[in-house]
Order: sequence, then C-alpha cells, then structure tokens
Amino acid sequence: MLASPTNLSRFQTQGLRYLCQKALVICVLGITAIGLAGCFPVVATGVVTGALSVSDRRTTGAQAEDQAIEIKAFNRFRERFKSSQISLSVVSFNRIALVTGYVPDEATKAEAARLVSSIENVRNSLNEIVVGLPPSIRTYGSDTVLTTRVKASMLEAKDLQAQVIKVYTESSTVFLMGIVTEREANRAADIASRVSGVRRVVRAFETISEADLSRMQLQTGGNNPAAGPPKSTPPSSGSVPNPPSAGGAAAIPTNDGNAVVTPIR
Repeated sequence: MLASPTNLSRFQTQGLRYLCQKALVICVLGITAIGLAGCFPVVATGVVTGALSVSDRRTTGAQAEDQAIEIKAFNRFRERFKSSQISLSVVSFNRIALVTGYVPDEATKAEAARLVSSIENVRNSLNEIVVGLPPSIRTYGSDTVLTTRVKASMLEAKDLQAQVIKVYTESSTVFLMGIVTEREANRAADIASRVSGVRRVVRAFETISEADLSRMQLQTGGNNPAAGPPKSTPPSSGSVPNPPSAGGAAAIPTNDGNAVVTPIR
C-alpha cells in the first residue's frame, strides 16, 4: 500500500518534491521545445531518470559526479539527522553543492554544511539553509509549480539557452545554477524574477566570458566539451555581486555572501 504524505519522513518528502520538479520540467521541455536536449535529472533519494545531457556545459564526468554528490549528501543527512524538524536538500552543479532546507538551530546548519563539504569531489558549497520550521507539503507542491513556470518562461526567451540553467525552488525562492556568461546570468535572473509567485531569486552561477562561450560552441558544436568548460568564476564567500541587467534591480549578497540575490520587483 502506498504511504500517505503524513507517513513520509522529511527526507522522503524532499526526494519526492525534487522528483516532481524534475518530472514537470522534463514535460515542459518536451512540450515547449521538441527536439531540445533534456536535463540531467538527479533525485536526492537516489532515483535517477534520463541520461547525460549533450547540451550541458559540464563534462559528462562532472554530470556523473554531481549525481553522486547529491546521493551521498542525502544518505549522510538521513543517517545523521533523525528529527522531523530537519528538512535538507542538496543540488550539485559542476561539483558546487547548493545546500537548502530547514533546521532548528545554527549548530545543525553548520554541521549539515560540513557534511556536504567533506563529500568527495565537492569543490565548493553554498549554504542556504534556513533556521526555522520546515514548510508544509502544500508548499512543496507550490515550489514544483514555480520551477516549471520559471523553466517555461526561460524556454520562451529567444535570447537565452534555457537548457544550460538548472532551476530549483525552495519556499518560493528560486535558485539558478549553471555555467553562463554575465549576460545570460542577468537575463535568467530577470526572467525568473518576473514569474508570478516567485519571492526571491538566488544566482549561484559560475561565470565565463563571451569569448570563452564562443570558443566552447565552436569547438564542440554546441555539445558539452570533453575537456570541460573554460576557467570560470564560481560563487564563493565574499565574492563581488554580479552587475544587474539594464533596468533591473540591483543585485545584493545573501547572508552568507555565497550567492547573489536579485530582489523580486
């Protein structure tokens, strides 16, 4: 017999939410852009769907390592934290692990970040954990819808390669990850900020120059490079915020100074 939502653990719920977000985004990709290469979806529960994306700017090795990082993080959280007041999730992109969720105190927040940082192949971690009570199941459903809306809006934009941007939503806060130029980062953040229901947009991009992007596309024909993308600027503690797009809201650092936030207008 299937378990009801009330019988699911917080970590099972996180995994199901991530799976739903990925499934809906894949449907949007299929409906909105027939023939467009799909994402490389990884679920924190260890359920993996799809295949390595040929349109991803990560190497296939990095994509596989991101999958492993997410699964290892989920397993560590499940083994270490038993409280129903703890709800954590990790999304990894190009070996940069974004840690989100809810914990009861600062000590648990710091411990969760340390557990992720110590995972093999993690080269940087962004701690976006909130100290407070986890949201309701209804909030998880709303987040899934927002992820789908943001991705659909990006797909409609003619001046943005939506398939190279990972979108994840937590309590109406949209996190954007990817290897992009400043122009692409600003455009993606602006699009996400205009989606109804989005409360905040957190930019956690790695940035490359337009010249580097042109070389990547010329060398690979638009596919992911076997040798990896050119040297990029990963989000890191104390980094200078990226400049906003023309006419956009000013970008400000988050509390940890790890990511950049574009306020919702």
